[in-house]
Amino acid sequence: MKFNYIKTLFIAGMALISLNSFSQDLIARQAPIDRKLKSVDSLALQRQIRAEQSEYPALDLYASWNNDYVHRYNNVTIPENYNIDLTGFCMPTENTRVTSPFGPRWRRMHNGIDVKVNVGDTIVSAFDGKVRIVKYEKRGYGKYVVVRHDNGLETVYGHLSKHLVKENQLVKAGEPLGLGGNTGRSTGSHLHFETRFLGVAINPALMFNFAKQDIVADNYQFKRSKGNSRNVAGSHDTELADGEIRYHKVKSGDTLSRIAKLRGVSISTLCKLNRISTSTTLRVGQVLRCS
Repeated sequence: MKFNYIKTLFIAGMALISLNSFSQDLIARQAPIDRKLKSVDSLALQRQIRAEQSEYPALDLYASWNNDYVHRYNNVTIPENYNIDLTGFCMPTENTRVTSPFGPRWRRMHNGIDVKVNVGDTIVSAFDGKVRIVKYEKRGYGKYVVVRHDNGLETVYGHLSKHLVKENQLVKAGEPLGLGGNTGRSTGSHLHFETRFLGVAINPALMFNFAKQDIVADNYQFKRSKGNSRNVAGSHDTELADGEIRYHKVKSGDTLSRIAKLRGVSISTLCKLNRISTSTTLRVGQVLRCS
């Protein structure tokens, strides 16, 4: 009787050990499956992200996508700060001569920079993105292209002689968009190049150094201010909507104190608006924001 009891306990113990071993074996077999499923989920997520980006880039920033208006946006909230990634760039042209800087010009605001190019020179996309507008504007940009990029920027390429892309086309940095020209409101062949964030014009010289054919830094920190808190609609020579933003082009002999006195602002305000310090060396031709 006692022997049978011990035998029963032994058999039950062996069964428990066998069951435990079987469970561990199942867990061990399941682990690679779980990893594979996790990988599949990750790939599915990546595909979903790519599908959304193919709809239009920077979905988290822009509320809409249209092929009609260059600088008009609906339901757009401009963040206080936003870090714009400039890596993966390509200079839009190999030409280095800037013929007209960003800033006031002929009593209007010139919201981009003009780079000397010849008719027929290849103009390429500055970053990866999607072509939003391919149009012709007789009294403004002429033949132009607008590309929205994954980093949140939109770039505008004006006065082209020929379009090489279509609207809603995905493009890579360095991919041809058009050929240099002299169309629209232009007095000579050049590329009018704009960099905008949610409709706000940013001086391209703060990001691109055409002379060195390089970016100024890997990132640009956008900061919302009173002057850029509202969107600007119109062409590249349109006055700013609030009429409050003023600029000063540095001349020989100019100092921060002289400019501050001339423009009726404090030196600290000049430094804050232009992200410089009191020890910054001013360059002749440099454009400073004064309000």
